[in-house]
Amino acid sequence: MRRLAVGIGAAALSLLLLALAGAAFGHSPRVLLEILVSGSIGSRFALEGTLLKSVPLLLTGLAVVIAFRAGVWNIGGEGQFIVGALAAYLTSRFGTTAALLAAAVAGALWASIASLLRVWRNAPEVLTTILLNFIAIHLLGYCVNGPLQEASGQYPQSDPVPQAAALPLLGGSSLHAGIVVALLVTLASWWLLYRTREGLRLRATGFNPSAAQYAGVDVNAQIARAMALSGAVAGLAGAIELLGVTHRLFERVAAGYGYAGIAVALLAQLHPIATIAAAAFFGALATGAGELQRSASISSSVATFGQAVVILVLILFGSMRAFAPGRDE
Repeated sequence: MRRLAVGIGAAALSLLLLALAGAAFGHSPRVLLEILVSGSIGSRFALEGTLLKSVPLLLTGLAVVIAFRAGVWNIGGEGQFIVGALAAYLTSRFGTTAALLAAAVAGALWASIASLLRVWRNAPEVLTTILLNFIAIHLLGYCVNGPLQEASGQYPQSDPVPQAAALPLLGGSSLHAGIVVALLVTLASWWLLYRTREGLRLRATGFNPSAAQYAGVDVNAQIARAMALSGAVAGLAGAIELLGVTHRLFERVAAGYGYAGIAVALLAQLHPIATIAAAAFFGALATGAGELQRSASISSSVATFGQAVVILVLILFGSMRAFAPGRDE
C-alpha cells in the first residue's frame, strides 16, 4: 500500500510542478491542467490517442521491470525496440504472427549481446546496452536511407508494410489488436515473476545474487534469461508500433519509448500489473502535451519533463526510506 501511495504521489507531484512551471511563464496553472486533461481523455479521439501511446510504453516498461527484477540494468530498450521493428518489417511479408515472433527473437538476441559481453569481458550492462542503442539507431538510419528506403526515394523512410500484416483494428476505432497483445504479455509477465519457480529464482537473483548463488541458483544463467526476455518484450513493442501505428520505418520510429519505459517501470514500483496504470499515465501525459503545444504554444517536451520529475521524486522517496529509522531491523 505504501508503494502504491509513493507512485501516486510522484505522479501528482509531477503534474503540480508542471502546472507551476507553466505559471512561471505566464500561463494559468488551472487552464494548463484543464488542457492537459481534455487533450488526453476529454474526447474519444484524445482517449484513443492516449491508449495508442500507452501500448509501447507498457511493453517497454515491462521489459525494464523484468530486467531490473533480476538485478540487471537494461538501459537498451530503445535499441531493442528498433531492432524489433526492423525484424518485423523484414518478415511482414509472411504475416502478422511471423513479424511479431521475429521481433521478439531479434530483441532477445540484441539484448543477449550485453549478457555475452558481461560474461566474456565483465562489461557492465549499463554501458553496453546504451552503446547498443546507438548502434541500433544508426543501423535504422542506414536502412531507411539505403536498402529499405521507399521506392520513390523521396523521404528517408520505408515503403508501408503489407496490408495483410497490419494489426487489425478494434471495433471500427483507431485502436489496434496490439492492445490485447500487450495486456496478455503483462499478465504473462506477472504470472512468470510471481507464480513460477523460474520467477522466484529471477527475483532472488536481483534481490541478493550471493544468497541466490549459495542456494543453488545459477546467477549468470538467470541474468542471461532475464536480459533475453526483457529484450524480447521491447522488440515486441517495436513490432506492434510498426504494424499498428506507423506502418513504415523511419529514423524516429522509437520516439524515445525505450527510455520512457524506465520511468514507467519505476513509477509502477517494478510491478508488472502496475505498469498498466503507469503506462496510461505517461501516455496521457504525452497526448495532453501535444494539445498543450497546439492550444497554448507550450513545447510538447513537457512530457519528458514529467517523466524526469517522476524519476527524481521516486529517487527522493527511495533515499528517505533508506535512511528511515528501523530500516535494517
